[in-house]
Amino acid sequence: MSDSKVSHTEVNTADVSKLDTPQLEHTTEGGGYTTVPPYGQEETLAEHHRFAGLYAGFWMRFWAYLLDLIVIGSINRMILNPVFRALDVSLVEDGIISPMGLTTAVVFYLYFVLMTKFYGQTLGKMVFGLRVVELDGSRLSWGTVLFREWIGRFISATVMVLYVVVAFTKKKQGLHDLFADTAVIYEPR
Repeated sequence: MSDSKVSHTEVNTADVSKLDTPQLEHTTEGGGYTTVPPYGQEETLAEHHRFAGLYAGFWMRFWAYLLDLIVIGSINRMILNPVFRALDVSLVEDGIISPMGLTTAVVFYLYFVLMTKFYGQTLGKMVFGLRVVELDGSRLSWGTVLFREWIGRFISATVMVLYVVVAFTKKKQGLHDLFADTAVIYEPR
């Protein structure tokens, strides 16, 4: 009988939390990033989805964002409008300081912040198979999500033409992605 040695690797508890999400690794060729499948999944991401791990471009992100705006508009009309009518509050938006303007802004930012933090994607991104990831492969932190979805999106939404930046950056990053060191990739299916 031959002596066989079994090597055991100790797992750091901080690393266990990263095991269920794809990780990005820096490649020496071209200086880009590639997606590494989650622990325990030996097959390549390409077997799950043709574009898995690639950066999502302007038009895919545009359609996902448009769907998100439809969802947010539906929430406002189906939930907020009846509540405002029941409370006899004016539905007319006289400016951003109006009750309706403030409430719709809160719903807008809460939707993007909470969906991105807890799911890594909004409903629009889910439909189109997109996911927000940190460039270093770590999980999205509250700080990153708040910075990306609140401050970065506010700046981008204030000057709408800044969303076009996605079409011209190497990693297809919007201004809010550049600020937060994040990217939007095609999710493995």
